Amino acid sequence: MKFSLQGKDTKSNARAGLISTDHGDIETPIFMPVGTQGSVKAVHMTELIEEIEAQIILGNTYHLYLRPGLDILERAGGLHKFNSWNKPILTDSGGFQVFSLAEIRKIREEGAEFRSHIDGSKHLFTPEKVMDIQRTIGADIIMAFDECCPGDADYAYAKNSLALTERWLDRCFTQFNSTEPKYGYQQSLFPIVQGCIYPDLRKQAAEFVASKGADGNAIGGLAVGEPVEKMYEMIELVNDILPSDKPRYLMGVGTPINLLEGIERGVDMFDCIMPTRNGRNGQLFTRFGTMNMRNKKWADDFSPIDPDAHCSVDTLYTKAYLHHLIKVEEILGLQIASIHNLAFYLWLVKEARKHILEGDFSSWKSNMVIQLSNRL
Repeated sequence: MKFSLQGKDTKSNARAGLISTDHGDIETPIFMPVGTQGSVKAVHMTELIEEIEAQIILGNTYHLYLRPGLDILERAGGLHKFNSWNKPILTDSGGFQVFSLAEIRKIREEGAEFRSHIDGSKHLFTPEKVMDIQRTIGADIIMAFDECCPGDADYAYAKNSLALTERWLDRCFTQFNSTEPKYGYQQSLFPIVQGCIYPDLRKQAAEFVASKGADGNAIGGLAVGEPVEKMYEMIELVNDILPSDKPRYLMGVGTPINLLEGIERGVDMFDCIMPTRNGRNGQLFTRFGTMNMRNKKWADDFSPIDPDAHCSVDTLYTKAYLHHLIKVEEILGLQIASIHNLAFYLWLVKEARKHILEGDFSSWKSNMVIQLSNRL
């Protein structure tokens, strides 16, 4: 994998770059639609390419390991062949999912023991096993196995958690470097900066991660309950340390405003379930603010869903029709809302990139944040 910087904002740390993988190029800053179980919920691959213009999608190690399982994925030739997506894929290591299984998992030095949320069967994720699983899934970018520390953890817990994550990271690199990709193309391992909301721990973690010389680096353990101001503070601190010639990936974040604030602070890559999850609940994101399509005010509004037309559904259907579909829980409504939101997110990062290259990102971003804050 290669990364090249193509432009930088003069008034902030925002930058535009290009990530090159064996499955194609990715223009940054970029948002990655979440395809947890091998598909982006309610969205066809053709829509991802033609309507949403996605350049990379995310899969999840925990879910794909449980279903369909590694045997099926390997026999298919990897996730790219299995789901017919021929562009780059990134896999989350499953650390966050294990973190979310607080009642049915145990963390110890060897790894994380957990029970499946599907059938209660017992499993053990070690750093070595997670590297092997992701080799089998076949993602272009794979993530180190870490412990995702709760946003409200006390200092002692966060310190011990980070120490464990760093020991696990060494084991991840040892296993990664002693194995080869299975399907004839290269894979890159991204380590993850943890440390909760404690500046000294984040600094220690960023320095440790930077010392690994990886193809790219990730920032984890944010947007998990901490105040948003703390999240931005931690991003700034970490990005001052992580190498500027490698892509920086902020995991699991977030709202459109979060994306712009992250870009301003030097983040290149984002993922979040919000555009599809919120879309399935009737919330649309637009450049002028958010719309709750369940509200009665849209029942007789026969104007296009979004006159900005980030995708064809924005002008093909009216607000009144989408309101009706959402209210009666028609599957088509979930599809329309998901496609619109993802297309908007991809439009937003593409616009950010354009304004970085044109040299007016900071003023554009300030105006856009005001607009995005509205509730329509």
